[in-house]
Amino acid sequence: MDTVISRDGTRIACKRAGEGPVLVLVHGTSGSRERWAPVLPSLQARFTVVTMDRRGRGDSGDGAGYAHAREIEDVVAVVEACGEPVHLLGHSFGAICALEAALRTQQLRKLVLYEPPIPVAGPVFPDGTIARLEALLAGGDREAVLELFFREVNGMPPAAFAAFRATQAWPSRLAAAHTLPREMRAVDAYRIDPVRLAGLALPCLLLLGGDSPPYFRAAVEALAAALPAARTVVLPGQRHVAMDTAPELFVREVAGFLQAP
Repeated sequence: MDTVISRDGTRIACKRAGEGPVLVLVHGTSGSRERWAPVLPSLQARFTVVTMDRRGRGDSGDGAGYAHAREIEDVVAVVEACGEPVHLLGHSFGAICALEAALRTQQLRKLVLYEPPIPVAGPVFPDGTIARLEALLAGGDREAVLELFFREVNGMPPAAFAAFRATQAWPSRLAAAHTLPREMRAVDAYRIDPVRLAGLALPCLLLLGGDSPPYFRAAVEALAAALPAARTVVLPGQRHVAMDTAPELFVREVAGFLQAP
C-alpha cells in the first residue's frame, strides 16, 4: 500500500500492481479501490494498475470539510506521484473527478470516462432524493441508503443489484454510505463548460451502457460534442456497472483503446 499526500494534506491510499504502462483507476460514489476487483486481473496483465481510495473511504483520510475541488486535487496528486505519463480511467462520479484532473495535469496519455453523471438535460437526481438518503443515514439504515441510490437513482434492475450486492466490495460501500449526499450535491452543481473542454486534446474514450438511464446518454453525448479527441463506445446490454456484469467486455474495450497507437 502506498500513500500520496494531497494538496490539503489528506492521505490518499493507493495500490500499485501489474506490468506495463501505468493506468490509474478512479472509482465512483460509495465505492473504494475494491470495486475494481472483477477486472483487476485482466487489467494487471496489460498495465501497471494504480487503484486509489478516494477521500473518506477505504484506507484514505478525509478532510475537515468537503469540497469537490479537493477530490480533483487528490486525483492529480496520485497521477503525478506515478512519476511518468499515465492513462486515467474514471467511473461515475470518479469520471467527473478524472475529467477535471485531466484539465489540471500534463501527465496523462489517454483518458477513459464511464458514464459521468453530469446534469445536462435536467437534474440527475429526483427532487427530495438527497433528503431521503440523509433521513435513512440518520436512522442508521445504510443498506436502504445504497438500495435507494442504486435502484432508484441509477436505475439498476433487481438482478443486477443482487449481483452487485454480492461483490466483495459491498462492505466497503456500506462503510462509505455517508459520503453519498455530499457527492450528489457536487454532481448537482457541476456543469460542462465547452470552452474549457475544447482545450483538452487528450485522446478520450467515453463508455456508455446500452441500457443505461437517459441522463447518462445525455452526459456522454454532450462530452462527445465538447471534447475534440473523444469517441464513444456503447456497451450492448449493459448499464452503469459493466465491470461487474460484463467484465470481459469492459476490459476489451478499455484495453483496446489504451493499447492502440
